[in-house]
Amino acid sequence: MTGITGIDVSPSLLSTPEATAKTGKIQDAAQQFEALLIGQMLRSTRENEGGWLGNEDSTSDSATEFAEQQLATVLAKSGGLGLATMIGKGLAAASEAATSPAEEASPR
Repeated sequence: MTGITGIDVSPSLLSTPEATAKTGKIQDAAQQFEALLIGQMLRSTRENEGGWLGNEDSTSDSATEFAEQQLATVLAKSGGLGLATMIGKGLAAASEAATSPAEEASPR
């Protein structure tokens, strides 16, 4: 549907506060999931290499785990591997399809 000014104002493009909140929640969940995956990759690398700080004790192990979690979170929020964007788009499309009324084919 095109408005008087020629701008597309179809209902799917109009954002409501609920839609905006839902989109924010979807993007946040996708970023958290990507951060989890990046953290797992970092942890796997550290375990295979024997640690980043040299000698391993409980203190350095805890500090390294915290650093990995923070690095993974920052990487995911700044774009990371691009997984959060793809996951967010997929979840948004699935959510929109689930909430929009199904169009019934009329018999001919």
